[in-house]
Amino acid sequence: MNYETILYDIKRDGIARITFNQPEMRNPLSKQVTEELIHAIKKADNDIQVKVIVLTGAGKAFSAGGNLNEFKENFTKSVPELHMEGKESTELFKLGATVKTPIIASVNGPALGGGCGIVAMSHIAIASEEAQLGLTELRLGIVPYVILPWVRRAVGNRKVMELMLTAEIFSARQAKEYGLVHRVVPHNELEEETHKVAQNIASYSPLAVSLALESFYSTEQMDLMKSFDYLSTLRIISFQSEDLKEGAQAFLEKRSPVWLGK
Repeated sequence: MNYETILYDIKRDGIARITFNQPEMRNPLSKQVTEELIHAIKKADNDIQVKVIVLTGAGKAFSAGGNLNEFKENFTKSVPELHMEGKESTELFKLGATVKTPIIASVNGPALGGGCGIVAMSHIAIASEEAQLGLTELRLGIVPYVILPWVRRAVGNRKVMELMLTAEIFSARQAKEYGLVHRVVPHNELEEETHKVAQNIASYSPLAVSLALESFYSTEQMDLMKSFDYLSTLRIISFQSEDLKEGAQAFLEKRSPVWLGK
């Protein structure tokens, strides 16, 4: 796929950077952007050289959410057309729970509507102190349908109800208080802080990192006692892995491990 609305770049240290690249439009989450983003995230996730995926925006915005012109076009579309397009959007937001590669949101500016959902979907979110976030859909007469599950998991039932019904825009500091982002840094330090966190994760066993994600999402809705049994079985993979042997040996020899991802 030739990307027209995003940039895709892989750093030498195993960090894939995907950038929303329509700054003049405040990086809307349009149908085309959604398609390209799905492709890019899957591409990075299937690349054995990629250890971490970073999502960010070009210009002053992270992503200002849905494209208003596309909303207008929906009035002339059939129900089946709308259903299929909705499935594409749903596929994007399912990726947060299915990829084996950690996703970091580097929130450089406003993240509204679907953009806020991308932040909530990411495994780690680091925001510039100049960033603003919000579930602004009700201002347009629509509901934050697809992103609601992720924001709910991030901030809890009572808070997501307030954010959804008030449709207020709030600061990065407030987002941290709510649990929507993990860290807030000065704007000129955002890229450095994001890269530092990404490098740290990339330094670990890729097998262990992928198993960590699988352990989290596989047991999230599982019965407590069953989750213990499942995780006890899953850890056998770690105990028999080449990476655990290498990690233990490297620790004893006081050197950096050379991970094989096996």
